[in-house]
Amino acid sequence: MSQKDHIAVTGRQIAAARTLLGQGQAELAKSASISVPTLKRMEASEGAAAGMANNVRAVISALETAGVEFIPQNGGGAGVRMKVP
Repeated sequence: MSQKDHIAVTGRQIAAARTLLGQGQAELAKSASISVPTLKRMEASEGAAAGMANNVRAVISALETAGVEFIPQNGGGAGVRMKVP
């Protein structure tokens, strides 16, 4: 996902990706070097993930490094899936 695409990732996608990995909020927050309240606000946001762009990028990067792929809205709705190993 390119740097500008972080805007298209939703809070629900972040929450779904974290759940897909079986991670708690504290674990993801730690791996992204952000606070748990910041992650909670990000996941609770309607539409695009709310927060400072660098924090959103850090969370997306942590999730992608852990094996998640973000699927952009392409007529069927945005989503997440595990990357093929």
